[in-house]
Amino acid sequence: MTITDQQPIGSPFSATSTAEDVLAGLDLSGATAIVTGGYSGLGLETTRGLAAAGARVIVPARRPGIARAALADVDGCDVVPMDLADLGSVRAAAAQINGSLDRLDLLMAVAGVMATPERRVGPGWEGQLAVNHFGHFALACELHPLLAAAGGARVVVNSSAGHTLTDIRWNDPHFRTGYDKWLAYGQAKTANALFAVQFDALGRGDGVRTFALHPGKIITGLQREMTLHEQIERGWMDEQGTVIGADFKTPSQGAATGLWAATSPLLDGRGGLYLEDCDVAHVSSPTAPMDDGGVRAYAIDPGAAARLWELSVAATGAAPITR
Repeated sequence: MTITDQQPIGSPFSATSTAEDVLAGLDLSGATAIVTGGYSGLGLETTRGLAAAGARVIVPARRPGIARAALADVDGCDVVPMDLADLGSVRAAAAQINGSLDRLDLLMAVAGVMATPERRVGPGWEGQLAVNHFGHFALACELHPLLAAAGGARVVVNSSAGHTLTDIRWNDPHFRTGYDKWLAYGQAKTANALFAVQFDALGRGDGVRTFALHPGKIITGLQREMTLHEQIERGWMDEQGTVIGADFKTPSQGAATGLWAATSPLLDGRGGLYLEDCDVAHVSSPTAPMDDGGVRAYAIDPGAAARLWELSVAATGAAPITR
């Protein structure tokens, strides 16, 4: 991937396209997908769409009982216990999956947390970076052999326009000098985008292509750590809890870009890209407002992606992937 590849390619879909639009006419019979967070919000829409198209879907879940209840009416769906904040749990889930599959066609990292109170995970990691990035990083590394065995797998990770809030805080990624919940979220979403760049660089030789994306503005369980007052202040909701924010998508519209990333033939031979509104995003200027769309250059920088990869390998102990 080069910076010149990071520009729209003329997708027939748009910001208003739904999961059903993107998957219309597609037959995913015989394909196996993993969807983290696949039992609520955008993840549930993603799981339902893939399963309806014929794919077998595995949903790693921190709350497996709740996940099974939410997915009771979805055929061809299995739940595996997994907590992204616990690397032991991630490795146990990966071992179970590795023992039950001989290939994996899609890995969709949809689960995430946003703007949480300060939480320390594992050896003292900042919680949003640990859940949104380190957990998914370790899972993807553990499952790389299955992805490579598919001979054409795709990995799709949900980033966010929130990445525009900050680059990686290389000198203080865990906020030892003072916590800011929005900068912590922004850093984690930048990490998601950089992960896609490097995982694609390392995996493309095995046919594993990786994409990051902004799903759009959607009210889902992701906002569970925010008070109603905070959401009213941001113009997202009124006092009755009704969504009033401009340009907010439905969950189905929010899931569409990820499903497009997972299935579109327009992305054949491409990877390491940041997507939005069912197309490749443009590179935004450093001062452009978040809501103007696009991806900051620092979030797709190959050098930064390689640096974050090494930091993540050292932190998680994940098996390194070589080209």
